[in-house]
Amino acid sequence: MAKWGEGDPRWIVEERPDATNVNNWHWTEKNAGPWSKDRLKELLNKFVIAQNGVDCKVTEVEKIDGEASANNRKGKLIFFYEWDIKLKWEGTLAGSKDVVKGEVHIPNLSEENDVSEVDISVTIKGSGEEAQRVKAFMHNVGRDKIRKQLTEYIRSLKEEFSKGLILPKKGEGPVKPDNVSMITSGFNKKVSMEPVVSPKTNQVGCKLDTKSIEISEKFQCRAQEFYDAMTRIEMVTAFTQGHVKLDAEKGGKFALFGGNITGEFRELVPPKKIVQYWRYKQWPDQHFSEVTFNIEEKDDHTLVTVKQDLVPTAEVDQTRDNWRRYYFDSIKRAFGFGAFL
Repeated sequence: MAKWGEGDPRWIVEERPDATNVNNWHWTEKNAGPWSKDRLKELLNKFVIAQNGVDCKVTEVEKIDGEASANNRKGKLIFFYEWDIKLKWEGTLAGSKDVVKGEVHIPNLSEENDVSEVDISVTIKGSGEEAQRVKAFMHNVGRDKIRKQLTEYIRSLKEEFSKGLILPKKGEGPVKPDNVSMITSGFNKKVSMEPVVSPKTNQVGCKLDTKSIEISEKFQCRAQEFYDAMTRIEMVTAFTQGHVKLDAEKGGKFALFGGNITGEFRELVPPKKIVQYWRYKQWPDQHFSEVTFNIEEKDDHTLVTVKQDLVPTAEVDQTRDNWRRYYFDSIKRAFGFGAFL
C-alpha cells in the first residue's frame, strides 16, 4: 500500500490549477441552504393557479425553515434537504368579488419522501359555499401544481450543485450533470440491527453480567474523515441509511437505526477520540455501555480501535458482529474508506 502522496492515485496532487480533491476521492460538501431558500421563493411566490373559472395565487412565502447540502464522494452526489414551508394564498370564483384567503403548509419536503408523498395541507379563513369551492380547487388542483414547482426545485438543486462539486481529472473537460451519478440518503429504506437480546433479560433491578469488547479496523481515509463520518449528521445518515438524530457535542444525544441505537456523547477530541454512552433498544431498561473510539492516523491508513465496556454477556458475540456489519462495513461502502490497493 503506497503512502499518501507516494503512488496511490487517490492522494496524488496532479499538475492542475486547483490541486484539490484529485479523482473526487474525498467527501466534499456545499451548503445549498441560502440558494434553496431563494429558489423556493422564486418558484412559489406569486405562483398563479387558474383553471375552470377559479383563479388562485400564492401571495406570500411566509416561512421556509430547514437546510440543504450537496455532497460528493467518489464521483457520486448525495443531496440532503429538509424544508418546512408555509404559504399564504388567495383565490376567487369567476363572476364573484369575494376573495377567499388561506394558507398552504408543506411540513416535510425532504429526500426521504418522493414529491408525490409530500404532505401539503390547505386551509381557508372564513366559510361559505364559495370559500369551500375555492378550497376544494386548491386541494384537488393547486396541490398538484405546487408539487410540480417543488419537483422543479429538486431538479435545479441537483443541476446547480453538480457544477464544480465533481472535478474533472487531468486532461478531461468539464463534468456534465448528465454524466454524474446522483443518489439520495435512503432515509426511506428500513434498516435495523437484528435483535441480540432475549426479552426475558429485559428486566429492571436484576444483576446483569457484562463483558468488554475491543475491535480494531483499518480505514483508507484520514483520521478527520473517519471522525466526521461519526459526528456529522449527513455522513451518519449516509452510512446508516435511515433517519438520524445527532447532536455532536458533550452531553449531546443521538439516535440511529430507527431508534434501535441511542446514547449520548461524553467526550469529543477531533480527530482522535470519541466517547459515548451507548445502548441497544432491547437491552435491559436503563442499561448503557460505554464506547470509546480511538482514532490513529498511520502512514497509509487510519486505525480505529473501539472499546465497549458493560456489554451484557449474552450479547457480546452478536454486538461485535453488528459493529462490523452496521458500522465498519457500511462506512467503507458509503465513503470508499475500505478500498486498499
